[in-house]
Amino acid sequence: MSEPILRRYTNLASALHVIQNRCLTLLSPTTWDDRNDAFYMGEYKRRKEAKSVLALCFANAPETYHHWRVFSHGSDGACIEFDRIRLKDALPNDERIRAGSVNYKTISQAKSAHLGVDDLPFVKRFAFKDESEFRVLYTGMNEVEESKQIQIPLSCISRITLSPWLSSPLAGAVKNAIRSHKGCGKLKVFRSTLIENESWKQLGNPALKRPV
Repeated sequence: MSEPILRRYTNLASALHVIQNRCLTLLSPTTWDDRNDAFYMGEYKRRKEAKSVLALCFANAPETYHHWRVFSHGSDGACIEFDRIRLKDALPNDERIRAGSVNYKTISQAKSAHLGVDDLPFVKRFAFKDESEFRVLYTGMNEVEESKQIQIPLSCISRITLSPWLSSPLAGAVKNAIRSHKGCGKLKVFRSTLIENESWKQLGNPALKRPV
């Protein structure tokens, strides 16, 4: 079942770009760490005879350590949470833009599936299943483009979560900086407590529990 929230793990600079410019920025997949994924994207581009193939990836799953560590590690990490329905509705009615969840398959499953050209951008190896990825894809047939911006309303953003590695004393200043942007005064901004949570600690140590 799909999560109602799509999470974009990124850094503070990219998060600020999204809220300042009210847009998503799709980029080339050629530098992706998963070389199998990048190959499928390249093969899709070649077989479609497209000039440009650009994409942006989201996690269609609750917050996990894996996502932070792999995609947003460090104190400048950030996670933008989008309302799934509002974001999909905000995408332009443009045949060059597709959006959907990634299908994860073993090698034997992929062999028997007889993948078509249009399947290639939305298929990954089963070992990456925990990423639970949702992807927005742009296919440009007429010109070479390095990036593609898609305008979205700020109402698509449910909240911004700051890195669990961000020092607590600095979190307040970062929250204020984000909320200082036009239209962001009431935006929910929190620091993740994934790796250090006082409520969780209390559950594990009866001495820390409050008296009844």
